Amino acid sequence: MDNFNAHILVVDDDDGIRSLVKKFLNENNFLVTTADSAEDAYDKTQYVKFDLIILDIMMPGKNGLEFIQEYGKALNTPIILLTARNEAEDRVKGLEIGADDYLPKPFEPKELVLRINNILKKTRVSEPLKIVEFNNVKIDLNKLVISNNETDYKINTTEKLILEKMMNNPGKIFSRDDIGKLIEVEKERSIDVIITRLRKKIETDSKNPKFLQTIRGEGYVLWIE
Repeated sequence: MDNFNAHILVVDDDDGIRSLVKKFLNENNFLVTTADSAEDAYDKTQYVKFDLIILDIMMPGKNGLEFIQEYGKALNTPIILLTARNEAEDRVKGLEIGADDYLPKPFEPKELVLRINNILKKTRVSEPLKIVEFNNVKIDLNKLVISNNETDYKINTTEKLILEKMMNNPGKIFSRDDIGKLIEVEKERSIDVIITRLRKKIETDSKNPKFLQTIRGEGYVLWIE
């Protein structure tokens, strides 16, 4: 499963449509589960968190619009609507009640993949950085180690919290107050001591830092080259 970009649920009462969409999405490196009704789809969402749902509007029983109205907010999953009808009324209603996109049948499979990728880019949250390398420095938060010129320095959980925040916001200035709230420390002097300790692990010359710098009157910033 690690080789797949996302797990997509395809909901359509037409066996042929389900098979074709699944085959094409599999070829484009997506993991696909199918459902033949809104009820079947809802059951499957109860034990799998899908990255996106492709949902036909016109189905026996509960239709696609009713599925969104009843379950959409609770699922909090992006939805692309499919329908054989291309009336503007269907499209507008679907978007108004929470669908993220709309594609009329027949459609080009390549266009479907493009729309899927566009939605996933907007909705997926990037994984926070845990490892960075710059100059001769490697910070590995998984192992709680900073390697600097072949010397390894252990970091504690407080230092990890600060580094993780800075690594994921390079170039952003963090005030002492920002850092204090993050690590639950109120005394500015204590924060300065922690930053000084980190500098000794990151910098070649901690008295003339290149990466973990002080911005006078504002706070601290991490520059990652």
